Amino acid sequence: MRRDIFDDEHDVFREQVRRFVEAEVAPKVAAWNAAGMSDRETWRKVGAAGLLGAAVPEEYGGAGGSFLHDAIIIEELARVRAHALMMSLHSDVCLPYLLHYGSAAQKQRWLPGAVDGSLLLGIAMTEPGAGSDLQGIQTRAIRDGDHYLVDGAKTFISNGQIGDLFIVAVKTDPAAQPGRRGMSLLLVEADAPGFKRGRRLDKLGLRGQDTSELFFEDCRVPVENLLGDEGRGFYMLMEQLQQERLSIAVSSMASCRRALEDTVAYVKERKAFGQAIGHFQNTQFKLAELASEVEVGTAFVDKLLAAHVRGEDVVTGASMAKWWTTDLQKRLTGECVQLHGGYGFMREYPIAEDYADAAVQSIYAGTNEIMKLIIARQLGLD
Repeated sequence: MRRDIFDDEHDVFREQVRRFVEAEVAPKVAAWNAAGMSDRETWRKVGAAGLLGAAVPEEYGGAGGSFLHDAIIIEELARVRAHALMMSLHSDVCLPYLLHYGSAAQKQRWLPGAVDGSLLLGIAMTEPGAGSDLQGIQTRAIRDGDHYLVDGAKTFISNGQIGDLFIVAVKTDPAAQPGRRGMSLLLVEADAPGFKRGRRLDKLGLRGQDTSELFFEDCRVPVENLLGDEGRGFYMLMEQLQQERLSIAVSSMASCRRALEDTVAYVKERKAFGQAIGHFQNTQFKLAELASEVEVGTAFVDKLLAAHVRGEDVVTGASMAKWWTTDLQKRLTGECVQLHGGYGFMREYPIAEDYADAAVQSIYAGTNEIMKLIIARQLGLD
């Protein structure tokens, strides 16, 4: 059934994306999972195909589309389980910071490379002692003439090993209270003196996704690499989290649809007690319930996508979608593993990867508990 938010042009675009993903991405997913990261050649091919920064204006090399085009890309990558290729982080999370807050010089310098795949982006917020509480970060950037000297550590950073340019949350005024007032964002290049990549982290799921530690030891960053105004970093992060949380909801629903489709196909073939297990009432009821929830979740996310593209404030809705869809993804993949029986525990069956990959969805971009606090405040319960 066609979804109302997409028109004929979007359908043509989806077919183009699907053909590219099936030819250039899907065959590499297993290798990326084994290696723990993607490869630069594929990123350049993605850029050449026009799939990086679909919403970036044409003057910077982008396609001039909207977030609906990015949502299609997210869905098609999730369909082949290509979580290793962190295109959503690059295009939907990091690029908007440059677009919305970057100076003319910063945009001219970095956007073209980010669009053609020669410059890979990452964002460094989380620290060993500061996750959801961003005001508690300890990484400092002290002005030293025409440079900042950055000292500190970040962890759980996607694209940490492969990235070229990182948006780093720092304290430029450590004494400012409350802490959010002293936070700024710096654009730190991977070849900056004093920048060091730490270990690539060994995770429960998303095995092909490059997640790393980053260290800054008297790291010299030119003052012109300040993104936006000094002291405005926390507020810029809050403004951009709406789209990041929406992108996670889109990915979660796409992953749910794929897991459900695979499980329906499996129960039609798998036999027990002389018949396909899809003939058992318990199986039918479970899958009927999950299919209904997938339809409900998709309709809600589509409504938010349409409002977001229109420029409306959907912070509360995005928070609702982020927690609800990611909780659904965890529960749905667990039910699908159960319906696969012992085979669901074997990595040769994709549902096992789906189950492991779903675990983190309720944690990053703000834990689901934080999402519920945001919603409660909007209800006047703070």
